[in-house]
Amino acid sequence: MDLVDLLQRLTPSPAMLLLLTALIALVESLALVGLLVPGVVLITAVASMAGHQELSVAAMMSAAFVGAVIGDGLSFWLGYTQRERVTTLWPLSRYPEWLAQGARFFHRHGALSVFLGRFVGPVRPVVPLIAGMLHMPPRRFTLANLGSAALWAPAYVLPGYLLGRTWQRLPGVPEALHPWLAGLGGLVVVLALIFSWLRHQTHHDGLIYRAMAALLRRHPHGRRLWRSLARRRGREAPLGTWLLLLTSLTALSAWTLVVLQHGGPLPMDRRLDALLNELAIPGLTGFAELLARLGDLYGVIALMLPWTLWWLARGRLDILSHLVGGLVGIAALNGLGKALIGRARPHTPLHLTDSFSYPSAHTSTAVVLFGLAAAFIARELPLPRRFWAYWGAIALIVPMALSRLVLGVHWLSDLIGGALMGLVVCALVQLAWQRRPHRTLRPCPWLMLGTASLALVAARIAWLGPA
Repeated sequence: MDLVDLLQRLTPSPAMLLLLTALIALVESLALVGLLVPGVVLITAVASMAGHQELSVAAMMSAAFVGAVIGDGLSFWLGYTQRERVTTLWPLSRYPEWLAQGARFFHRHGALSVFLGRFVGPVRPVVPLIAGMLHMPPRRFTLANLGSAALWAPAYVLPGYLLGRTWQRLPGVPEALHPWLAGLGGLVVVLALIFSWLRHQTHHDGLIYRAMAALLRRHPHGRRLWRSLARRRGREAPLGTWLLLLTSLTALSAWTLVVLQHGGPLPMDRRLDALLNELAIPGLTGFAELLARLGDLYGVIALMLPWTLWWLARGRLDILSHLVGGLVGIAALNGLGKALIGRARPHTPLHLTDSFSYPSAHTSTAVVLFGLAAAFIARELPLPRRFWAYWGAIALIVPMALSRLVLGVHWLSDLIGGALMGLVVCALVQLAWQRRPHRTLRPCPWLMLGTASLALVAARIAWLGPA
């Protein structure tokens, strides 16, 4: 089975989409678990697929409604029956402030908190739990549960559904390209979810972390290995970063062997390139060229310059050395990979005459730049909100990578290799960073520096040609 078949099989059937919608709504509303699930992203993705398949919007909203009602009901039942044990359950045992935040919200709004809490992200899965712990009358809770779910379901389902229907009607998109787009979107969401789940499970209280620690500590050699993995005695071992390094390095090695074995482009590369040549969406090529300039040398310098000046003024050479080291490292690996493999591009514009195709430097550089930025930002956020930093990085990286396909300067397999190489460098930089404790990044004028970066990028796009 090639990648085309895999992408098509990743597109769920209408019945599966309804089931997924109900499950996502249930899990997002479920106490404890819902704190760690990016429900908005998942609901939007599934609703978009449903809109693309013209599945009944009423059925989608009904599935979301049922799932949300059951999720809040189970949370209420858990608090009502397990009041004394709730604080000992993970993750509340590790992060009791989540329960305290929900309790303050409940005491502030009373019975209305069940209705309002469904629309307030940080307390959504906690308020029904607290309502049960405080023995709110079940009838009153049920009325609030049903009323809030009836409003929540269309508010969360309709935007994604509309996106799917609009995408289906885009002029100039070949019908044969639809399974690729749907499958690729599904694949990105699935991989991001796996990453989010593993990131939580490799924290100190996660299942994988505890299992690995128990296994290694049984033997003297294992204990020495575990201590060597830790940043310093008595601190958490960066198990998740090591896992990212090993999996991405293994995948990069295997994928590069596949590319070398074929010599030229893979069959899926040729099929997708032929379909993209049929695209006739107005302004798409111009947008792809804009993203290309954002990800080249001048674009990276424009993005980095305000932050570099700020960290120099603050004396934070530790941050700069790791960021610059990651970018220099990925540039060297890209140059080495292109020279050794020597793969020709699908189409070669004049400014890329002497450059080869594999791996995609734009993709790998974007993964390193935005991936490291997400990792540093996530460390400044509470655990339930850290996924937003990573999903934001994904939202920037994916279109920048796909723009290389639209411009016809890379094969799809180049993008995959570049993304894997970028993940390897991200993991190496993070391991170097985690070897010793560092001061917080705060205070930092995030808005001012971000605005300055955007202004410099706009100037770069307007006044400078391709790097």
